[in-house]
Amino acid sequence: MLIIHSDSIKVETQGFTDCHDITPDLEQSWKESRIREGLLTVMVSGSTAAVTTIENEPGAIADLKQALDRIAPLEIEYAHNIRWNDGNGFAHVRAALMKPALSIPVIGGRMSIGTWQQVVFLDFDNRPRSRSLVVQIIGM
Repeated sequence: MLIIHSDSIKVETQGFTDCHDITPDLEQSWKESRIREGLLTVMVSGSTAAVTTIENEPGAIADLKQALDRIAPLEIEYAHNIRWNDGNGFAHVRAALMKPALSIPVIGGRMSIGTWQQVVFLDFDNRPRSRSLVVQIIGM
């Protein structure tokens, strides 16, 4: 029988590429779901944040932040800023490049991520935020 388990994760952020390891939260959700085989999806509702995987260690996180600073720098002018005067055009570009959602296979009751791979939530906005991520696990 197909089971659908929905959950949410609340995260308080500081913005400016604030990074949070949400792997333990996702592990808790799939344990509560009792799904052994299926697919876990996590998504942030918002256009200035993203979900991805990385080895969650200070060097890799710093490298990712520096790469994003080169690709979508804070200090250049964005058409979004001109239209809305909110200064977070860089955050929208970074989020669009990184994507708001991630799906992970659940096999044998475990998320199929590597030993050094964690799921992280990145908030790119230019101010602190209270974020809510949607988690849905579908399977048997």
